[in-house]
Amino acid sequence: MRTYEVVFVAAPTLTSEELDAFIAHTQTVIEGKNGKVIKVDNWGKRSLAYKIKRFRDAYYVVLTIEGDGAGIAELERRFRVTDYVIRFLSVRIDEDLKRSEKIKAVRQRKSRPQTAPAPQPVVETEAAQPQQ
Repeated sequence: MRTYEVVFVAAPTLTSEELDAFIAHTQTVIEGKNGKVIKVDNWGKRSLAYKIKRFRDAYYVVLTIEGDGAGIAELERRFRVTDYVIRFLSVRIDEDLKRSEKIKAVRQRKSRPQTAPAPQPVVETEAAQPQQ
């Protein structure tokens, strides 16, 4: 299974109940395609950087999904035909998560205090002693 992050921006004309119903609907779509919604992060109503379809504000929602490409393709298709979804973006993040875990493990290994090797006892030999 691959991990995806899907962000969509919904029109501000929606009520919070309609937005929650739409999020629940997207979860059922993903589960219908043998996927699993790991996390739903509803950022709420925020101002847009620029006007999109005459809107200055919009609802931002971030979904973390575990599944295959068929579920994401179906979700994107539904976003395209839904009037109140202004923008959306789907990104595969499983490779980035693996890379960040490796970097984190290397940093932890480097941050551990290194034990210095025990000093070797110095054994004096006859050649090392000064002659009198």
